[in-house]
Amino acid sequence: MPGENLSRDEARTRAELLSVDGYEVALDVRSAVGETPEGSGPRTFRSVTTIRFRAVEPGASTFADLIAPAVTGITLNGQKLDPDTVFDGSRIRLDGLAAENVLAVEAQCAYSRTGEGLHRFVDPEDGEVYLYTQYEPADARRVFVTFEQPDLKAPFRFEVTAPDGWTVWSNGAEESREGGVWRFARTAPISTYITCVVAGPYHYVTDTYRRTVDGGGASGSGTELEIPLGAMCRKGLAKHFDADDIFLVTKQGLDFFHDNFDYPYPFGKYDQAFVPEYNLGAMENPGMVTFREEYIFRGKVTQASYEHRANVVLHEMAHMWFGDLVTMQWWDDLWLKESFADFMGSFSMVEATRFTNGWVTFANNRKAWAYRADQLPSTHPITADIRDLEDAKLNFDGITYAKGASVLKQLVAYVGRDAFLEGSRRYFKRHAYGNTRLGDLLSVLEETSGRDMTAWSRSWLQTSGVNSLTPQITYDAGDRITELAVVQDGEELRPHRVAVGLYRTEGTELVRYARAEVDVAGARTVVSEPAGAQRPELVLVNDDDLTYCKLRFDERSLETLRTRLGDIADPLARALCWSALWNLTRDALMPTRDFIDLVLKFAGRESDIGVLQMLHAWTRAALEHYAAPAWREEGGRLLAEGALRELRLAAPGSQHQLAWARFFASVASSDADLQLLTGLLDGTAKIDGLDVDQELRWAFLGPLVAHGAADEAAIAAELARDDTASGKRHEVRCLAARPSAAVKDQAWAAVVESDALSNALAEATIAGFSQPGQRALLAPFTPRYFEAIERVWSKRSIQIGMDVVRGLYPSLQDDEATLAATDQWLTAHASAAPALRRLVLESRDDLARALRAQACDAGASV
Repeated sequence: MPGENLSRDEARTRAELLSVDGYEVALDVRSAVGETPEGSGPRTFRSVTTIRFRAVEPGASTFADLIAPAVTGITLNGQKLDPDTVFDGSRIRLDGLAAENVLAVEAQCAYSRTGEGLHRFVDPEDGEVYLYTQYEPADARRVFVTFEQPDLKAPFRFEVTAPDGWTVWSNGAEESREGGVWRFARTAPISTYITCVVAGPYHYVTDTYRRTVDGGGASGSGTELEIPLGAMCRKGLAKHFDADDIFLVTKQGLDFFHDNFDYPYPFGKYDQAFVPEYNLGAMENPGMVTFREEYIFRGKVTQASYEHRANVVLHEMAHMWFGDLVTMQWWDDLWLKESFADFMGSFSMVEATRFTNGWVTFANNRKAWAYRADQLPSTHPITADIRDLEDAKLNFDGITYAKGASVLKQLVAYVGRDAFLEGSRRYFKRHAYGNTRLGDLLSVLEETSGRDMTAWSRSWLQTSGVNSLTPQITYDAGDRITELAVVQDGEELRPHRVAVGLYRTEGTELVRYARAEVDVAGARTVVSEPAGAQRPELVLVNDDDLTYCKLRFDERSLETLRTRLGDIADPLARALCWSALWNLTRDALMPTRDFIDLVLKFAGRESDIGVLQMLHAWTRAALEHYAAPAWREEGGRLLAEGALRELRLAAPGSQHQLAWARFFASVASSDADLQLLTGLLDGTAKIDGLDVDQELRWAFLGPLVAHGAADEAAIAAELARDDTASGKRHEVRCLAARPSAAVKDQAWAAVVESDALSNALAEATIAGFSQPGQRALLAPFTPRYFEAIERVWSKRSIQIGMDVVRGLYPSLQDDEATLAATDQWLTAHASAAPALRRLVLESRDDLARALRAQACDAGASV
């Protein structure tokens, strides 16, 4: 039988045969504490599962899923099965099914150190052990026996035996606890990948959400809805835990979704756990949402960080309806949950919370992720062709999330807000606790909007790629517009609902004085409204960010931006211009040094802190990858000077000052820059209002280490100040960043040749290993990378495999030789796992793009 992968065809066949009535899962995790005897193999826990299911063809065969070091007992319908005969390490063969079946399996399952399955974390600060589960798309089988596919939903009842002093949570409410055994209420029917257990000495805070839900009767009276709320983190983070703000956003989100979805929250309680060494941002387990603990801020952060956290909280909450209540049939329609949650996260945040500029962040940040993904060779339609679980794992990408959300934003403009929300309401009521495909959603939207959704779906959901929209303008002798057209480029020409904005100077600002909405169709669309208007200084296609496209500029508009970008009054318009300029740079249509010059001129005037921090990230990428090598040192010097200037000009204690301080540290390289960072660490230098807290100390120490201005003793001293889980990750990153061939060998071996590191420490090692200023030091690892990746992919978990293949690709060896080496590997490994080849192809494409941008930038100096 096949290994750990599961194909779509296998899942379809099994779903046609089976329906599942329920799971009873008992886990004994007392083994999580205490020492592991030497030579005893992986640390394991006892897992006992009973599944009751029916088969439409008595006598047929199927299989159940389980990944475990040992299976100690299997019983099917009262008959004992020999594990050595029917269990192959990932599947249990089940022959001779009855109409009604009971499968009981006892296994020893392994604790995870990669964030997949039941993850075990030991806090270095106090030695406490914390557990949590993470399954998507198919890792529940690492914890209990399952039918591991989203369309075999069932109720679950969990029982957990835990060490003394621990608390345990699951999807259902706690029913009892006695003698260390915790029992939880039976859930509604849910998919296996969203079941969850969290256990350990977590710090736990509670609250309650209350509202009146419309009863729908003749009297108009409603019923009182009461949802118990909980939030938890490790004890070591309790002093930083701002649970009140998390509960505030949670309640605002529940208000919004109840107001708009007309379907009460369906899963009883609402716990939110912030857990260590988490691979994702968060996971929508119903009643038991898990988040990465980095959303608990140990030091001062900007408002953008709080906004991002709020967005994630609301994204996961939207999943309670889109994804948990109604779930896609197979991973082809992953967008039915992720695109909707991504869109609804921003939609609800803007309308229900204090973060009213969320659409600016969406335009500037989320869509940048989508634009990159949609130009890779692995681009795919929003409704993707997912052949198996490896495909599914890689499709949690910028297309499924951010492009899908962008398209939904346009859909709201296309069918109208009321029709969109009414369609959602009907969708929930019609398919509650079931599974759906694309057509199920389109049919309700056709009902509520009166529009034919077939052509829209074919253009936007079933094709890939991004269009470019460019204004084309002619004027008369009096400098008035005679014709304004929008020209569309791209392999698939799509219908776009866009706003075209005309901008001119009023006082000292550039403001919009005319706006026209138009449906763009085909290669060229004339916009009738602005005819006769005075010549604008700036024409902004896709003003208000109604559609998903790369916007381009006419020559006069581009010249205006070179001299007046900071004068644009509207934050969203300004963000759209920055995004467009970044796309021009990535597409090798604008020299990198020109983009950096614009940042140096105008970023200091950017009022939106999220946009500013995105500019900082783009500018670092531009310098490291897109700048001509001969100009890179000069560009770095200019950026460091500009960052320091803005740092000193920023209001003392402001979030802008903090953002500029972090950016300055990331580009500092001269002796004077490094001396300033050293002085800020040891207290001999001061910048008025800048509080160098622990997180900022690590941000300053990192570049000092990478440039050889701080040694291992300095890292050890910093860890002594911050001997915590977070401090340990920073220490590991800094150690791997040291400019030494021996250090790089050690870091490489720790990640590639050994599986001793946890997922978080492997990630930190990879981050420290690849330093832009160490290109020559890293050059010998290019052939080693191509020799290792297929072995790593076959032997390690998919998460670690992805981290290694992406993170260690020699992107800093930015020359044609690296491109040729990549092509040689792809040619020689045509039969390698498709998911592995996809990762290598994506990295190759990023490198080829960088080389084109470097050539463009080099041409600017001629």
